[in-house]
Amino acid sequence: MGYRVAIVGATGNVGREMLNILEEVNFPVDELHAIASRKSKGVEVSFGDRTVKCQDIEQFDFSKVDIVLMSAGGGVSREWSEKIGKAGPIVIDNSSAFRKDPDVPLIVPEVNPDAVKDAKKKNIIANPNCSTAQLVVALKPLHDAAKIKRAVVSTYQSVSGAGKEGMDELWNQTKAIYGLGDATPKKFPKQIAFNVIPFIGAFQDDGYTDEEQKMWNETHKMLDPNIKLTVTCVRVPVFVGHSEAVTVEFDRPIEPDEARAILREAPGVLVVDKQEHDGYITPVDAAGEFAVYVSRIRKDPTVENGLSFWVVSDNLRKGAALNAVQIAQLLDETGTIKSSTGYRTLTV
Repeated sequence: MGYRVAIVGATGNVGREMLNILEEVNFPVDELHAIASRKSKGVEVSFGDRTVKCQDIEQFDFSKVDIVLMSAGGGVSREWSEKIGKAGPIVIDNSSAFRKDPDVPLIVPEVNPDAVKDAKKKNIIANPNCSTAQLVVALKPLHDAAKIKRAVVSTYQSVSGAGKEGMDELWNQTKAIYGLGDATPKKFPKQIAFNVIPFIGAFQDDGYTDEEQKMWNETHKMLDPNIKLTVTCVRVPVFVGHSEAVTVEFDRPIEPDEARAILREAPGVLVVDKQEHDGYITPVDAAGEFAVYVSRIRKDPTVENGLSFWVVSDNLRKGAALNAVQIAQLLDETGTIKSSTGYRTLTV
């Protein structure tokens, strides 16, 4: 017998990736339920060689499942996650609704797996922001080796981070510009085709956006509250894959070769770093892959004990769906939930 799993938001980009990854890593699913809003009831989604019809969240009995992968946005999560948790299953929530809740662990399994001990407080585990997930996977092994004092991060975030509407807008605007059609922005505040937008989320009183605040709040919760972190989040005309330019100041000298060696041994990380025309990773290279890629590791001569590097990952995978499934694996491995069936451990 495997687990009884429900995916809320199964028709969205991340929900479909969750279905794919559950199959790819052979997670022991005994029953799979696709859950969506009433308007999507009856819509079919693929799970392996099967198709599953979506059920209405208002009518579904969550007491009959063990794990709920929640990917339907913050509003739906705030309305449903606590109710579902009280019904029995553990909710792994992909939204920002519970990330700052002190009673809800925020987990990237390569970074802070011990936080799973708090999973039963509310039967909710939060998945971090997509940009934070890949950042902390790269920072954690370096921080363990030489404590990070300060980090400066600029993100280059793909339109899939804004859902299907974001991907459609880039596609439609690109066609419109080539065809002299209407490229008026609808999803984004400015044109995204052939452009970059230094704004994601909503402005806060200090001039930063809530997307930027998420990254430092979540890094502090999962990694170390003493790291000084400043972030600029930028939307770019890329369909899938987030990139980050990262500069880190350590409390001791660390050479690029040492950093490469540390990262090559780190779980979830692949180092592709050669001083050649193709010796680095781009979002196109990372799309569809599990790993967090690190390239262009070099000294920053402007600060003491500084390094700069480039981090790329598939935001629909490690930034969302993959991390959620890895949390489900962690629940099983730690005995937080029980199954009599094994599965292939995820390696990258």
